[in-house]
Amino acid sequence: MVKKMLISMSALLVLFPAMAFAEDPSGATLNMGLNALWVMLAAILVLLMQGGFILLETGSTRMKNAGHVAGKTIFTVGLCSLVYWALGYGIAFGGSGNDFFGWGDFFFDPAKTSVDNGLPTTVFFLFQLAFAAVSLSIAWGGFAERAKLSVYLIFTILFTALIYPVVAHWIWGGGFLAQDGAQDFAGSTVVHLTGALAALAGTILLKPRIGKFNKDGSANEILGHNQVFTALSVLILWVGWFGFNAGSTVAIGDGFFGFVAFNTQLGAAGGAVAALLISWAVLGKADIGTTLNGALAGLVAITASCAFVDPWAAVVIGLVAGILVFYSVRFFEKMKIDDPIFALSVHGAAGIWGTLANGIFATEELATKVGVGQGGLIDTGSWHQLWVQFESVVICGVFVLAASFILLGIMKAIMGLRVTEEQEIAGLDLSEHGNYGYPEQLKKPSGQNIQA
Repeated sequence: MVKKMLISMSALLVLFPAMAFAEDPSGATLNMGLNALWVMLAAILVLLMQGGFILLETGSTRMKNAGHVAGKTIFTVGLCSLVYWALGYGIAFGGSGNDFFGWGDFFFDPAKTSVDNGLPTTVFFLFQLAFAAVSLSIAWGGFAERAKLSVYLIFTILFTALIYPVVAHWIWGGGFLAQDGAQDFAGSTVVHLTGALAALAGTILLKPRIGKFNKDGSANEILGHNQVFTALSVLILWVGWFGFNAGSTVAIGDGFFGFVAFNTQLGAAGGAVAALLISWAVLGKADIGTTLNGALAGLVAITASCAFVDPWAAVVIGLVAGILVFYSVRFFEKMKIDDPIFALSVHGAAGIWGTLANGIFATEELATKVGVGQGGLIDTGSWHQLWVQFESVVICGVFVLAASFILLGIMKAIMGLRVTEEQEIAGLDLSEHGNYGYPEQLKKPSGQNIQA
């Protein structure tokens, strides 16, 4: 039986090219099909990163908020999908726009345009949607454990329609930064810095969690409830990042996606190792949380440069990111900014570093291959690309931070952003949803389950 199945499968594999060419003898059509298959797989990997974000935020926060974290993530990804379909994609990639925002393709209809960037429009849309959802999930790090559920609803609409797609258009959609040659291959700025700065606006306006800071300004450590969840989340995100970065080649072609994946792995590895070593050297103990943040910081940093730099530079970029995230976390704490899942350091500081790193390490050969910008300082001796990278960070950063502050500020004045003190102490599982993420832990004084 098994032998017959193997023979049948082998026959299908042999016949598949012939079948494809029988339908359409064009090699270009077959190539587009293979590219579409790869990008669709990459889109699935990026979407599955939401599972990593659920575990990351859940593990890094307290048990009383676990169900809320999981549920609001699924809800906001769903809402983000609808808003991106209706408005976001058109602003990012609409063909009738200008240097500042796209226009057209609202309520996206794949029947109107069959191919975009050499791919079926449905595949390209889903790939870009997955990126928008990641940036949104990064933003939620600044809202954790104290924002109303209604805030997640309203800000999802505003972020997906008015903030993220504008930055995406500027760098990826043919906007003015793209014309300047800004290099951000898979989104250190577009995705990660955008999400982190929205998180910064959120956490400042929401103010710190109850008990985070003492009256003298000293900080208390509010530990997450499950470090195993956090470690597993990093592994899930790490694997998903191959779709994130290597998928951004949007082609199989000459195998360049493998080179991008290779650099991605080296960047992540450098970040993890550097973070562990710096925490060990400074604290006297190798801190697991710092190591996990270092791996993510290495991934964030290499996201902009994975297609533009040599492997040795990918290692350096990751190593610097791992050290940077260690000190960045402490900086924000000294500034009395409560960042429960360290989004500002992992995605913000590392995102800035990764974007700027292109201006230092990008090679002229790879920049020509990708078709964006030019080589960096080391390869060409020119400061031009570093200036372009700096320009893109500043312009995008100022826009996102200002827009997020304005929109969230209006929301705060109209509806309020934060749950009551009583609700925060009880936990968002009970106060916002009426049930508990770990129901077996919630007992009556008699020892019976409260839901019994």
